[in-house]
Amino acid sequence: MNKKISMILVGIVGAIMAIAVADMPDFGDPNSPASSHVSPTYILEAYDVAGVHNIVTAVLVYWRAYDTFGEITVIFAAGIAIMALLGWD
Repeated sequence: MNKKISMILVGIVGAIMAIAVADMPDFGDPNSPASSHVSPTYILEAYDVAGVHNIVTAVLVYWRAYDTFGEITVIFAAGIAIMALLGWD
């Protein structure tokens, strides 16, 4: 009985994901929301707001700093866990 419920749940989640992916804009579409609203803001305000000439650095350090810090924390914790499991001092 649990296997049937699991398979039904996987099918429902898979159908929802397929619908969501089908609704996404095409890759590289210049009229997508990311290209028409987000990117111009980053390009125009990177130097004025963050004070750096490199747009990628401005986005990672100024606008996505907490997200980047969280990712680094997760990678660090995974490394510590692997070291603990392998018995490294």
